[in-house]
Amino acid sequence: MREITVNKNDSGQRLDKFLTKCIKGLPVSLMYKYLRKKRIKLNGHRADGADMLSEGDVITLYIPDEFADEKRGTEENFLSKPVLSIVYEDSNIILLSKKPGQLVHDGDGDDGGNTLIRHLKSYLYLKGEYDPEKENSFAPSLCNRIDRNTGGIVIAAKNAETLRYVNEAIKENATDKRYLCAVHGRPCKDNAVLEAHLFKNTKTKTVRVSDTPTRGSKPIKTGYKVIDYNAKLDLSLIEVRLYTGRTHQIRAHMAYLGYPLLGEGKYGVNKDDRRLFYKHQALYSYKLTFKEKEGVLSYLCDRTFCADDADIRFLEFFRKEKYGSLFK
Repeated sequence: MREITVNKNDSGQRLDKFLTKCIKGLPVSLMYKYLRKKRIKLNGHRADGADMLSEGDVITLYIPDEFADEKRGTEENFLSKPVLSIVYEDSNIILLSKKPGQLVHDGDGDDGGNTLIRHLKSYLYLKGEYDPEKENSFAPSLCNRIDRNTGGIVIAAKNAETLRYVNEAIKENATDKRYLCAVHGRPCKDNAVLEAHLFKNTKTKTVRVSDTPTRGSKPIKTGYKVIDYNAKLDLSLIEVRLYTGRTHQIRAHMAYLGYPLLGEGKYGVNKDDRRLFYKHQALYSYKLTFKEKEGVLSYLCDRTFCADDADIRFLEFFRKEKYGSLFK
């Protein structure tokens, strides 16, 4: 027999979801069988997988030791000197500015363990804010993803309540993200909101943009504003707002319009990219605003956070007096 006491980060979720995170290797079918046969109890009573957990609840497991004595997952390997560019931090949330070239999650590719999530966990462990030995089902988590070769603000939750809040906020469009990019050429309009259709090819991991819908395509809507133009290099600095969030939307849509991003390798190739020593697409999610929403982070509503302009390498091609106000 084993007993698990539900802590604050475990509460607010279904029992079956908790068990799949907490109990190592327990097949889902076997878990439901043990629930039916009362070999998993909640506060001494018969339990149902749909039961919602509260802090202080006690789960009793009458299941084989091979499952009952171990938690899911492996021992954490923490970095001794994590490196993070922190935009904002409090007891619930941390906003990180990810550099181009870095993976966000383990398992996304061979990155030698140099992932953003690993640096985050190591940082919080060394601060004493995260101890995996005291957690049953929760670990600090990234709430949004950014492509390896794109930079920008990533939201990370320090506790389960914040993770649920941010996930809901993103789903409800209660966050406003703005991007900066450098593109080849100068758009004929300084401001525009454009609609098109995007088809995702899962085999090639690329997308295709067209003016008319095709089978399997989805509508996209992209707004942009020209901030500055470098005539010598024929580069434009553009602020982008996404009204839809499709895969590679900014990169593919701008290339389709005839203005591929500096450093773009999939949707446009320009010899000047190599001359300028630019190997990552010049795209950065630089600004984040939390809109009005009740809950654990309501104190951040209407607050705007910006990455450090020094983190955005392609700004060196433009005049600071033109873009400086964007970061205030």
